[in-house]
Amino acid sequence: MASEQSSPSPSPPPPAPTTVIDLGDDLLREIFLRLPSLPSLVRAALSCRTFLSAVRSSPVFRRSFRAAHPPPLLGFFFDPDGPAIPAFAPVRRRSDPDLAAAVRGADFFFTRLPDDDDASPGWFVCDCRGGYVLLCNGRTGQFAAYNPLTGALDLVPPTPDEFFDDGHGLTSHLDCFILASEEGDGPFRLVTICHDESRARAAVFSSDSREWRIFPWSEAVEPLPEDEHWLKVGTMVNGFIYWIQANEAGLLVLNTATLHFSRMDLPPFLEGKIHLVWPGEAKDGRLCIVCPVDFGIHVWFWRADEDGFERWMLEKKFQLELKSIVEATGGSLEDVELHIVDTIDGFVYFSTGETFHNVHVPSWFLSLCMETAKLDMLFQKRCDSHVRPCIMPWPPSLVNNKLCPLLEGEGA
Repeated sequence: MASEQSSPSPSPPPPAPTTVIDLGDDLLREIFLRLPSLPSLVRAALSCRTFLSAVRSSPVFRRSFRAAHPPPLLGFFFDPDGPAIPAFAPVRRRSDPDLAAAVRGADFFFTRLPDDDDASPGWFVCDCRGGYVLLCNGRTGQFAAYNPLTGALDLVPPTPDEFFDDGHGLTSHLDCFILASEEGDGPFRLVTICHDESRARAAVFSSDSREWRIFPWSEAVEPLPEDEHWLKVGTMVNGFIYWIQANEAGLLVLNTATLHFSRMDLPPFLEGKIHLVWPGEAKDGRLCIVCPVDFGIHVWFWRADEDGFERWMLEKKFQLELKSIVEATGGSLEDVELHIVDTIDGFVYFSTGETFHNVHVPSWFLSLCMETAKLDMLFQKRCDSHVRPCIMPWPPSLVNNKLCPLLEGEGA
């Protein structure tokens, strides 16, 4: 009898392929750290719930990503001349399509602002940080906190009339700043400041209470200022607001946590140059003073010296090669006068001239990285006004625990 042949045993099924969805959160975050920019991270995180959860669940990762990737510049706001909304000049970077997509998708025309056709001078920008553009209506005094990336709008009533009570001489509104969380979620505060002939005063609005709170006047400066506009427009760095005093080499300082005013000296070298001086923020959040000197930029830092005394110390000098820029504009070096626009997260934003004086001489806007000394030409403009850089914030959608509507029903 023929022997029965045994049938071959079936082959084991091939292992299921491993996909990126199968990677653990730690490995996903290591991959995300190697993305080129914040817009690229946003695009990746919103592609599926697994990726989004990996980003949302780790504040440590978000801090590491911010440290490795400077928040990108989206563009500049310029105040209008007349009843209009602020103009926006985007920064065009062909090498970063995700950044370009973020700019295209944002509402930089402020389409949700209340119509006020008869308003003059209309809406102007007071501050731009934490994802918000803070605007004020020049006719009504109303404020608006607007997020161009999300379209969120919060209208804030004007400061109460009592804010200007008990002023000595002419009392003028000076500045208004917005304080929000670094990750763009939660309530915010507005801090607005006025000054009389020798003192300053702060008022605070809370988005929680929806009320303004007025604080006492500061002590008078001595000697009394000769100029009624004795404070220049302020700069906020790490929770402190700094104003250059026009008649002396000093700074008026407001702690936004305690609402207490104090004063600081300026570096002696800057006496007589205060119209060029700009307080700013280094990459590590440290206070610095930036000033153009000839065709260069000098940077002082407030830090302890060898004896442990805190003072201003000159730490960086950047000599700029502007010949190619001047040639591109068809001008000459005699037309170049550097003006600091702002210093944010270690980047100095400046222009080659103020076209208030001569609109026929084009002005270049540039950025300088204090860490790498890299100089970027941003764009050219023939007319300017008050300028506000717009930095892309950390999107709240990558922080809170609410499911992104774009991912509803997705199986990943």
